[in-house]
Amino acid sequence: MKTKIITLESHDDLISVRDKLSWAKTPRILLVWPKYEQVTLRLLDLKVLQRHADSLGAKLGLVTRRANVRRDAESLDIPVFHSTSAAQKDLWPDSAPRTQRTPRPPRRHLREMRDSVYPKEPAWRTSLLGRVVAFTAGVMAVLAVAGAFVPQAALTLHPESQTQSIIIPVSASPLFESVSLTGDIPARALSVVVDAEQSQAVTSEMALPQSKAKGIARFINLGQDEVEVPAGTVISTADLIRFVTLNDVRLPAGVDEIVEVKIEALEAGSQANAEPDSILIVEGLLGLSVAVTNPESISGGTDTKTIGASEEDRAELRDVTLENLRRSAETQMRAQIGANDILLLGTFETAETLIEEFSPPEGEAGTPLVLKMRVEFSANYILHEDLNQLTASTLNAAIPQGYSPFGELEFKPLADPVTDSSGVTHFELKATQVTLREIDEVKVFSSIRGLDPARAESALIHTFALREKPQITIRPAWWKWLPLIPFNISVEVR
Repeated sequence: MKTKIITLESHDDLISVRDKLSWAKTPRILLVWPKYEQVTLRLLDLKVLQRHADSLGAKLGLVTRRANVRRDAESLDIPVFHSTSAAQKDLWPDSAPRTQRTPRPPRRHLREMRDSVYPKEPAWRTSLLGRVVAFTAGVMAVLAVAGAFVPQAALTLHPESQTQSIIIPVSASPLFESVSLTGDIPARALSVVVDAEQSQAVTSEMALPQSKAKGIARFINLGQDEVEVPAGTVISTADLIRFVTLNDVRLPAGVDEIVEVKIEALEAGSQANAEPDSILIVEGLLGLSVAVTNPESISGGTDTKTIGASEEDRAELRDVTLENLRRSAETQMRAQIGANDILLLGTFETAETLIEEFSPPEGEAGTPLVLKMRVEFSANYILHEDLNQLTASTLNAAIPQGYSPFGELEFKPLADPVTDSSGVTHFELKATQVTLREIDEVKVFSSIRGLDPARAESALIHTFALREKPQITIRPAWWKWLPLIPFNISVEVR
C-alpha cells in the first residue's frame, strides 16, 4: 500500500504539518521525526493531526525513538515504527472508530464510593474541643520532654587539696638501660663537631736562624787499622746538637792516632754554638771504630730578631679558641635536645681534635697569628620524659588514700649535677604535685538532680569536703531547677 513519507523539521508546528498532510493523496501517511532536532508537537497536536488524517481517509503513523512522543502516540492508538522501511514492510493495525476515541464520561457517585471505602473519623477528632484537648496534651508532652532533656547544668567543685613534695636522689649513667624506682636513670650520649678560626695580634720577638756554626772536629782511632772518615759523617753533642763533616779524611792506623776535619752544624742558629770538648758522639757504625771531640769551641751560628709568635702566644690563642668552641658546642647541644631535658655539663669533654692549624706555622715570623680548629665534643643528657616517669612513679606511691593527683608534676634539681670518676652523675631532684580529694560523680548526681541551685549548693557542701563553695550554672538561665538526667550535668573539679 502506498505510503506518503513526510520528514519533519525543527521549525515545523501543528499548522505546517497539517498543511503537509493535506497534500498527501495516499491511504497511509508516515511522519518521520528527525534524530538530532526537536519538534514541538504536543499530545493535543497529535490528536488534531490524527483527526485530520481521518478526514482525508488516510491512516497516520509515526517513525521516532523519542519516548515521550511514542507514549503520546500509543495513548492515541497511532502506530509507531523504528524506521521507514519497517513502516512499509509491517502491517498497520486498524484504527479504532472515532466514536471509540471519545473519552468516557466521568463515573457518578464517586463521593459515596469514597465514603464507603474509607471509614469516618471519630467525632472527638473532628470536633473543635477534641482537637484543642489533643493539641494541649501534645504541647504538654513536648514541654515535659524538653524539661527533661533540654536543661543543662555545669558544676565546678573545689575539693580539699594537698601539696605533696619529695626529694629524690638521682643517679644517671649511660650504663643504665631503664628508669628505676631506686633513682637510677639512663643518660643519653650526644656529640657535636664545631669549627672556629681565631686570630691574635703578636708583639713578641723571636730569633730566626741566620748562619750555621762551624769548627774543627778531632777523630781518634780506637784500633790498629786505618779508618776512612767520609764527608757527611754526622756527629753530635750530648744535647744532640748535630754537625756534619765537610771533607773525606783517613785516620792513620794505630791506637790513639788522630785526624782533624772541618765540620758544620746541620741547622742554622746560635743554638748550634758548642763549647770545647762537647762533641762526643759519632752516629752510625763508624762510632765503633773511632772517637770524636772538638778541641776548640764551635762558633759562627747567629740569629736575627723579628716579630713572631712564641709558645706562650700559641698556647694563649689555643686556650681562647678552645673556650669559644666549648661555648658553641654547648649551645648546639642544647638546641638538639628538648627544652626541658637536662644537659650534664660534668660529662662535657673534648672527644677529639680533628684540625689544629696555626698560620704562620711554628718557627716562621709573621703577625697576626691565626688558628683554625675543628673539635668534636661529647656530653650526656637526661630526657625530661625519664625524669617525669621517675617522679610520677615515686609520688604516686606516696599519695594518701582518698586523694588523686591533679595538674602537672613539677620537679627541678636542687643543685648542679656532679659526675664522679666512674662517669655516673649524681644530683637531688625535688618533685612537687597537687592532690585533690576524690569526688564520686554518681553521688554528686544523686544529691543535686532536680533541685534548685540554692538547695543543690547546700547539699554539696554537706556531702563533700570542699575548700570553696561550688559554682552552679544552669542553661537556659531562666530555668530554675537542675536537670533530672545525669548526662545533662557536667562536673569540673579544680
